[in-house]
Amino acid sequence: MPVLQLKQNGNGGPIAGDENRPMASETAPSPARARLSPTILLVVPDQLIRGLITECLTSAGFAVRLGYRGDGEDAGDVAAIIVDLYMPRESGAQMIRAVQRAYPGKPVIAISGQFRPGLAHSDAAARELGARRLLPKPFGRTDLLDAVRAAIDQAE
Repeated sequence: MPVLQLKQNGNGGPIAGDENRPMASETAPSPARARLSPTILLVVPDQLIRGLITECLTSAGFAVRLGYRGDGEDAGDVAAIIVDLYMPRESGAQMIRAVQRAYPGKPVIAISGQFRPGLAHSDAAARELGARRLLPKPFGRTDLLDAVRAAIDQAE
């Protein structure tokens, strides 16, 4: 299973993949493409992990929105939500419940370095947390994209 590998660019900053390719956060999709692409909401506090996930998702054709508003007014175009269960100021389960209140019916994918690898396929553990899917870190691009696509397909 390939795992996202970090390299450093000439300025010492981390990038995913080819050193000469800009991070997705530096190359946002065009407004037309963003309207046509499923939007994934990221609630991930770590900037590096957020950047790597954004890179994987945008390169696969998804639009990415960072953070959440809390009022759910922007829920219409959100296809799925990725929540990192390690949150410095609140528990991940509390964050999942808050996101679900703001975006009812939207599938949540929980990521964490605390999950055991076999737990990723446990529907019972995911339901207990209030998530559709669990994804243990470190995970590869294929695992991430498979989880996102499965969550979106199950929601439709």
